[in-house]
Amino acid sequence: MASITTVRKGQALRLNGEVHIILEFNHRTPPNNRAFIQMKTRNLSNGKVAEHRFTPNDSVDVVNTSRDPHEYSYSDPSGYHFLHPETFEDVLVEEALVEPIKDYLIEGNSYELLFTDGAVASVELPASMEMKVAEAPEGVKGDSANNVYKAATMETGLVVQVPLFIKPGESIKVKTEDGSYQGRA
Repeated sequence: MASITTVRKGQALRLNGEVHIILEFNHRTPPNNRAFIQMKTRNLSNGKVAEHRFTPNDSVDVVNTSRDPHEYSYSDPSGYHFLHPETFEDVLVEEALVEPIKDYLIEGNSYELLFTDGAVASVELPASMEMKVAEAPEGVKGDSANNVYKAATMETGLVVQVPLFIKPGESIKVKTEDGSYQGRA
């Protein structure tokens, strides 16, 4: 157990029996009132974001975490396989953890795995990724007067809104936070 005032953004806590990652941490002292600490956390088991309030005297259970880069290898019915680049250890990640980001997994790319208590808690994506366009419809002549976008399908199945000049086979940068087009790679 640790004092709530010693924890920081990015650390993992055990709240109500489940592991949460701190997304935001604010120490507030309103006038004519007692100080409190407000936190926004993400539950690693279900992905839900919640807000919590603590007094500075509260203590919380800090969970030991580690982040290691791993290369995505392949998926099969048992789950998604990631390979540690130095030890060549195969780490199996269950489908429930990868489901929200599976359209960003490209074989051979490196991803950060977050481990809590020796088990994989989440797979963290880079801020942007280079992806290859698999399918994109032709742009309609005359639509170039405005900023017109078309739906293009990436090699992983992700659909991204791209400008009319993007053709199949080109590599583009995609923002992983919201799946938006950032430019040519």
